Amino acid sequence: MYLVNSMYERKVKMAQLSQGVITLPGGYGTLDELFEMVTLVQLGQDSQPIGLLNVNGFFDQLIDYVAHASEEGFIKPFHRDLLIVENETSALIDRLVAYEHKPVEGKWWRREV
Repeated sequence: MYLVNSMYERKVKMAQLSQGVITLPGGYGTLDELFEMVTLVQLGQDSQPIGLLNVNGFFDQLIDYVAHASEEGFIKPFHRDLLIVENETSALIDRLVAYEHKPVEGKWWRREV
């Protein structure tokens, strides 16, 4: 067990100790931790696979939002695909184990024309 003083320290410790992320249904803290990891990988500061276990469609609306944000140009398709989504635990673990990180070339903040 690791004792930390803040949510920020908790996220840093989890990132340091983990080899991948599986997000289960949860609330604001869960989403904060999920998108912190997605952002770290997007920025090239981490390279872990990020899984979303979509239990009984819990994350359907979040998945739709990410697709919509991508269609509107706010999330590049490459970054949208950082979320590995499965409905079954075994399928998600298989995909996380097979994950090969592909670094982003160039500046992530440049808009494609």
